[in-house]
Amino acid sequence: MTHLPLFSPARVIRTLVAPIAIAVGAAAFAPAALAQDYTAPAQLSPSEGGAQSARDAAARTAQDAEKAARKAADAAQAAAQRSKVAAGKVSKALAEGIRRAAQKAAEAARRLEEKTAASTGKALEETRDAARAGQDESAKAAAATREALARAEESAQRAAQSGKEEAEKAAEATREALDKAEEATRSAARAAADLSRRTAEAVKRTARPADATRK
Repeated sequence: MTHLPLFSPARVIRTLVAPIAIAVGAAAFAPAALAQDYTAPAQLSPSEGGAQSARDAAARTAQDAEKAARKAADAAQAAAQRSKVAAGKVSKALAEGIRRAAQKAAEAARRLEEKTAASTGKALEETRDAARAGQDESAKAAAATREALARAEESAQRAAQSGKEEAEKAAEATREALDKAEEATRSAARAAADLSRRTAEAVKRTARPADATRK
C-alpha cells in the first residue's frame, strides 16, 4: 500500500513563503507611514516663515535707520559747534573747515533719508504711522543740512573774496542754518529711535503667540 505524504511540496512552499512576504511588505510600508506621520520639530509653515521674515526685515531696517539718525545728528552737532567756535573770526581756513563739516552733515542726513525710506517700505502694519513720521523728520533734516551747506559754501567764498563785514554776515547766516540743521537731525533721531522701539515691541508681541502654538 502506497502512503501519500501528509503535506504536498507545493503546500509546504506556500506555508514558508507567506510569512516572508508579509514581513517584507510590512517593512516596506513602515518607512512610508513614519514619513507621513513625522513632523520636524519647530518647523514653520510657509505662511509663518514669510511672516517671520517680514518681522525680521522690519526690525533690521528700523535699527539701520536709528543708527543712521544718530550719525546724522552727531555730524550736524559737530558742524554747528565748529561754527560757534569760529564766531567773531574771519578766516578762509576756518570757513573752509566749517564748509567741510557742513558737507559731512548733509551727506549723513542724505543717508538717513535713504534708510528711513527703506524702513518705511518694510514697516509692520502697527508701526507704519511711526515709520512715516520718521521719514518726514528725516526729509526735514536732509533739507535743513542742505541749506546749511549752501550757507557754509557761500561763507567760504565770502571769506576768500569779500570784506570782513560781508564775511561776518555770511558766517552768521551759516551758524543759524547749522543750528536749525542740528535741531532737525535731533528730531529725526528721536523719531527713528521711536520707530525702532515700537518695531521691536511689535515683533515680540507677534512672536509670543506663535511660540505658544508650537509648544
